[in-house]
This record gives sequence, C-alpha cells and structure tokens, in this order.
Amino acid sequence: MQDTINIDVIRQIAREAGKEILRIYNDSDFSQVVDFKDDNSPLTLADKASHQVIVKALNEAYPNIPIISEEGSDVPYDQRKEWSCFWLVDPLDGTKEFIKRNGEFTVNIALIKEGNPVMGVVYTPVTDELYEGSVGYYARKIQHGDISDLQVNKKDGNRIAVRSKSHPSKEEEQILNDYNVVDSISVGSSLKFCMLAEGKADIYYRHGPTMEWDTAAGQAVLEAAGGAVYKNTGDEIFTYNKESLLNGSFLCLG
Repeated sequence: MQDTINIDVIRQIAREAGKEILRIYNDSDFSQVVDFKDDNSPLTLADKASHQVIVKALNEAYPNIPIISEEGSDVPYDQRKEWSCFWLVDPLDGTKEFIKRNGEFTVNIALIKEGNPVMGVVYTPVTDELYEGSVGYYARKIQHGDISDLQVNKKDGNRIAVRSKSHPSKEEEQILNDYNVVDSISVGSSLKFCMLAEGKADIYYRHGPTMEWDTAAGQAVLEAAGGAVYKNTGDEIFTYNKESLLNGSFLCLG
C-alpha cells in the first residue's frame, strides 16, 4: 500500500499543520489557552488547529483511506476492526512540551496496514526537522532542504538510552542495565523514536501508558531505519488497531 502513497503529499501536510501550530505557539494571546480532556491530559488551540489541517488534507488526497486522530471522534471497534488500512494521526504530540515552550513537540502521521505501521512522518515545527520512513523502502531526515538517510547503530554494548522528559519511570532502570546502557539523553514526544533511527541513541523503554497515535509514526520511522519495537521487554512485535487504543509497555531497539 505505501508504494501508492505520495510521500511528498504527506510531508507537505505535516508542514502545513506545523505552520498552524507555530502561528499559535508564537502568539502569546493563544499559546497558553489550555483545556483538559476527560483523562486530564492538556489540549491546546494548536492541537485542534493541526487536527483540522491534517484531516481535511488527508481526506482530499486519499478519500478512501479512513483516519483515526487523537483529536477526532471515537471510531467504534466494530467499525474499525474491518479496516485493513488507515491513517493514524497525532496532530500535536508533546502538548506538555508545547506548554513548557521547549520546542520538543511534533506532528505525527502514520499509515497502518494490517495492524502494522508501514509509513510515518514525524515533523518538528520549531526546528523544521522532518523524519520520514517507509518500511522496506527508505528512512530519511530532511532539515532546511538537506536530506540524509537514517540508519540505526546496531550496537551490542555501551548503549545510549533516550528517556522521557515528562514521563520518567523507575521501571526503566533494570531494563537499561540489562542492555548495557552507559549514558542517557532526555527528549520529548516522538522524537525519542527518531533519535534511535538517527543513531543518536540505541534503546528506549516506556513503562507508562501511551496511545496508539503517540507511537505509530515514530515506530514506522524507526523500523524503516532498521530498528524494532516490541511489547513489554521484547516478547512480541508491537501492533495497532487493538480493541483498546491504549498501549502497554514497549521496548524500542536500534
């Protein structure tokens, strides 16, 4: 399926969503307007604006491919379980980073086929860094027009871990010890997957809850660059379109 998708179109959609996010981010009247969803997670005007841009553009470009977005309406499992292919979107991943104004938030667009992320784009509006991957085809980083291929390190020791800024956990420690981690870096949002894809880190373990839209695009980029994402500590491949869109623990290896 991904060979019928024009990555230039998806890349442009992510950038247009990024422009809307920055328009709000750079306006002091709007950037700190925050609501809270039922799960007490923050929701900004930028989340909503990015969602509208992405959904409208994807529907125009690929009207036959359904969409699940964090800021969209819930799609019942009885309906989506029949979907062999769909878009999975997080219009603004790292809302807490947006509110903290540290720039480490992203636009995530992934294509899911038969429960697996086969294509993904992760865009960082503040730095104009775009990571894209199509599993089995390519993994690239584009910044200010410069294009570089992505490839994981495949190190067997002295590994560097990437850890969450907003969701640290004690459960990470044993995992990192088991994988001979000697150093760590902290970064927000789906950029953790991209750090592994780029070879700047080697392992990322997440114990706390996430949603499928938080991880899909990053997983596609990482796997396209030669990495892997597993359930828990490495027993099963991480898959999508579950009855509950809530993720369990997962382990990313470069």
